[in-house]
Amino acid sequence: MSVRLRFAPSPTGYVHIGSLRTALYNYLYAKKENGKYIIRVEDTDQTRLVEDAIEGMIKSMDWAGINHDEGPVLKDGNIVEIGDFGPYVQSNRLEIYKKHAEELIEKGHAYYCFCSKERMEEVRERQKSEGKTPKYDGHCRHLSKEEVEKRLAAGESHVVRLKLPENRVIEFDDLIKGHIAVNTNDIDDQVLMKADGFPTYHMAVVVDDHYMNITHVVRGDEWLISTPKHIYLYEAFGWDAAQFVHLPVILSQSKKKLSKREGDVAVEDFRKKGYLPEALINYIALVGWSPEDETEIMSMEELISKFSFDRVSKSSGVFDLDKLNWMNNHYIKEYDLEALTELCRPYFVETGFATEAAFDSNRKWFELIVACLRERLNKLSDLSDYFNLLSNNQLTLEDDEAREMIEMEHVRELLEALSVKLGEVEAVDVPAVKATFKTLQKELGVKGKNLFMPIRVAVTGQVHGPDIAMLIEIIGRENAVERIRYSLEHFCK
Repeated sequence: MSVRLRFAPSPTGYVHIGSLRTALYNYLYAKKENGKYIIRVEDTDQTRLVEDAIEGMIKSMDWAGINHDEGPVLKDGNIVEIGDFGPYVQSNRLEIYKKHAEELIEKGHAYYCFCSKERMEEVRERQKSEGKTPKYDGHCRHLSKEEVEKRLAAGESHVVRLKLPENRVIEFDDLIKGHIAVNTNDIDDQVLMKADGFPTYHMAVVVDDHYMNITHVVRGDEWLISTPKHIYLYEAFGWDAAQFVHLPVILSQSKKKLSKREGDVAVEDFRKKGYLPEALINYIALVGWSPEDETEIMSMEELISKFSFDRVSKSSGVFDLDKLNWMNNHYIKEYDLEALTELCRPYFVETGFATEAAFDSNRKWFELIVACLRERLNKLSDLSDYFNLLSNNQLTLEDDEAREMIEMEHVRELLEALSVKLGEVEAVDVPAVKATFKTLQKELGVKGKNLFMPIRVAVTGQVHGPDIAMLIEIIGRENAVERIRYSLEHFCK
């Protein structure tokens, strides 16, 4: 049977960057092995559901280019399912879980538990005070069949718990963590079916993975401690267990678990700020994994060809925003200019720099802006940092270095000559501006830093910045001359 892997998010809000990596690793391995990649929605915790979260998850995955073969998709704005193993939303599979819970009870692998929340809390507090690990004490484990039937008939609230064998070592091999062995005396009789009739994760995940023919369960290592219970459930049903792969968590730069308290963690946040999906996917793949040849810049096709679980680190990876910015800048510089300009549209329009109509009617001008600034952008939203530079002729000097540069003895003559030359040029474009600079160099005997730096300061107020010839073409002859005249009046000696 070909490999089948799944990403199984809960619709509780945004897609976390760690979830994106989990989805990506599932996708890469499935595609490398010519298998199937599935999305299954785990919505059995009804208290945590967020409206439109499924739509948001699908859109985030589509944006990232992690396209699934089976599961819920958006068609004409509605959620529909593709694939032969559905339903792919767990709340539509309740009868399946109920049937299998009853089967476990009949076989003696599960039991009804009538303990109240208050009793459970008392048990946990007592165990803590005795220095024990809090877990269910088995109070309902040995109730007689008659007692159970009586309490069920009376309508008592209840759950169904897994009945683990006592003092048995459960073993399995994880592709990243290696060999794992856990004694059942150290783990809990897990709740499988809640009082509301919904399964817990532990019940639903095993049943669904079996019936969807999942061959590899790739998930975060917070589920490692629960895997022995899942192994036992497979055994209780008489099923072969999947191959388990538990991924280490992603840490922040302060070496804490990545959370909103320390910055962006939602895929949507990165999209809105102008990170390119190709860059985010490339970077997140490398947070905890590396190819044998240590390549860093890779397309999705290259990631697929190079990916393997034996290259995934056992220790946690650190999410380095500076490294992501470097990589995103690389992709921005290499991106097709026309396509990149279209991606920049929202940052021009939503900031008020341009209207939609102006953007469409002056498309080449906006392409020139993007071409000029792209080397300096870590993310597309950084464009707005330059809008004042493009539109404000009332310059201020950035720092003392800029002031020293424009106050040099030869600068007044240079700028006066430049303003005249620009007025004589037929069309102020990059070739004409560069030709003007060469003419000034010959006529005034000024070259290099002493030529270009004062011109840059006069036009931008800054010593460093975008290509000055391209910037002059963007702002145009009139604005360039106005800025030069302003600098002559206010800054030159």
